[in-house]
Amino acid sequence: MDYSEFIRNASNVVPSQKQLRWFDMEFYAFIHFTVNTFTDLEWGTGKEDPSIFNPYKLDCDQWVDTIKSAGMKGMILTAKHHDGFCLWPSRYTEHSIKNSPYKSGKGDIVLEAAKACEKGGIKFGFYLSPWDRNCQYYGTDKYNDYFKAQLTELLTGYGPIFHVWFDNACQEGPDGKKQKYDFLEYFELIHKYQPDATIFNDKGPDVRWCGNEAGSPRVSEWAVVPKELVTYAQTQANGSLEEGSLDYLFNRDQNIGNFSNIKYSKGLCFCPSEYDMSIRKGWFYHEKEEPHSLERLFTTYLNTVGANACLNLNIPPNREGLFDIKDVQRCRELGDLIKSEFAYNIAKEAVVKEIDTPSPTQKCIDITFKEEKLIKYVVLKEDISKGQRVETFLLCTSKDKIRPRYEGTTIGHKKICLINKKTDFLRIHIVAARGDVHLLPVEVY
Repeated sequence: MDYSEFIRNASNVVPSQKQLRWFDMEFYAFIHFTVNTFTDLEWGTGKEDPSIFNPYKLDCDQWVDTIKSAGMKGMILTAKHHDGFCLWPSRYTEHSIKNSPYKSGKGDIVLEAAKACEKGGIKFGFYLSPWDRNCQYYGTDKYNDYFKAQLTELLTGYGPIFHVWFDNACQEGPDGKKQKYDFLEYFELIHKYQPDATIFNDKGPDVRWCGNEAGSPRVSEWAVVPKELVTYAQTQANGSLEEGSLDYLFNRDQNIGNFSNIKYSKGLCFCPSEYDMSIRKGWFYHEKEEPHSLERLFTTYLNTVGANACLNLNIPPNREGLFDIKDVQRCRELGDLIKSEFAYNIAKEAVVKEIDTPSPTQKCIDITFKEEKLIKYVVLKEDISKGQRVETFLLCTSKDKIRPRYEGTTIGHKKICLINKKTDFLRIHIVAARGDVHLLPVEVY
């Protein structure tokens, strides 16, 4: 395979329709809630007495109102964490809400959350931990059947699901035997019962882990990545440019989709990155913890939603079943700040002119205003339905001496560029791309 064919193939790796819908979600909430909330632990033991679980003021409408106030469009509930305690009355275990004091054992928090999301106009998803420290079958061949039975309950009893979240947490079961998860059969059930749902897993198929839980971005966030990284994702381009090994590749690496890696890949897939972090230090509620500062959360938003990814922000309910008032206030502050910073696209007032370039893999756009304006952000978007292609770009704010104010690499679904410059002129220069450049209209704030 020659270089031009390889690059052309890479440029034509495209998202599925459900990946496009996922990208449009941009920002949604994670809800970590289980017996850990009552034991003050992050990882439960699986030996907890269900009688400790009694969120007597639980109000999922409060959760949804808070989520919406931050500008988030969905909720992912931890239906079961590593402790194995189920927030729904599963038929397959006694370690569940049905044996708790909550609503005298008649409660179903998964159902309450799903209904609150429907009522509030946001989407609902769930996390089902593969690791179960309570199940007697864990570490045996029977465990996958047990897990699939619980997964089927969640897929068939709670309405439309937009996102199913798995991690790869795995520890020893009885006699030191480690569980081998049958993810392909898990995925088959999801495709059968919730075909529009995206699936999150370290290895794909639809969305992958960013590699950290702190919202720390890469310099270049590619959604087109080597098959060797996302083994469950669909291969769309076969054949490496050069023989080599990608054994070292992991989600934490900074250059996952860069040419220096993909040239050795035996196949390329479209599998974008999700950033998951908590509004507090821990994933579960701990009374002594405080929410992160507004500045940190807003910067994380810019560096994730604004860098070709989605942000999954955890908000942990307390023992009453409510979001802490401090977290509620911080979410409102974040939502208000996002709204105010991106309230009006001043590019609508400008003269926008595309300048001829010698190659379709380059593009130049001049934006001229009638008077000087303080430009804080420039938002660039590719039409990723045709592929993610842009490798490098420049933003310039001077007509006379075209010096870059901002130097960027990838764009993808959305790139928010922080400018903070008073000017009457802006040039967007796409320096290089893997194929014809397809930009959506530029936004300036």
